[in-house]
Amino acid sequence: MARLAQGSSICSTTATGSYQRSPPQPIYRVGSLWSTVLVAITGTPGTGKSSASQRIARRGYIVVDLDDVARAQGLIVGRDEARGTDEVDVEALRSGFRTTAKVAFLKAHYSHRMDVDLAVVLRCRPSILRMRLEARGWPSTKVRENVEAEAIDVILQEAVARLPFVFEIDTTGATPEETAVSILAIVQGKTQGHEPGSVDWTSEVLSWY
Repeated sequence: MARLAQGSSICSTTATGSYQRSPPQPIYRVGSLWSTVLVAITGTPGTGKSSASQRIARRGYIVVDLDDVARAQGLIVGRDEARGTDEVDVEALRSGFRTTAKVAFLKAHYSHRMDVDLAVVLRCRPSILRMRLEARGWPSTKVRENVEAEAIDVILQEAVARLPFVFEIDTTGATPEETAVSILAIVQGKTQGHEPGSVDWTSEVLSWY
């Protein structure tokens, strides 16, 4: 279940949490390897998924809000009252998802758990993320949980564990338009500087202690 919030190379995590680059693999090619390319736009709540996705949609691309699909298909299977979040049956959502689009972007903080071809993980410096989430009026416990998840790369590690092509974008100082441009560039194969591990919050996390 997931909580519903209000030339490349394959990388894997090591025992220490760092990212180990494996031998180079052929990069995906839109329209050549697959008839449909599904791109996950994922990341901790508050990292800019919705605003960037809106800009991508304005360019004519198909963007699917998985939260909306889950609600429409009756796949909200529970409620976490403590966190103020709904529970989504991601397995059912994944097995039932279909699209006729050549390229489609799936937006949700759990979209990397769908059967996608690549994932773009949006990142935000924890101190800035905290301010964004507090501005939403979220309870302090919920803010802290998400900030800590961002600080220790939770979503990035989940994505790397199950997908062959994962990239990340630091959205801390970027506008939604700039983030959208970066996402589209990655889909076009311009991935340099966006490999897993390219965003590192270690220094900020160490400053907490």
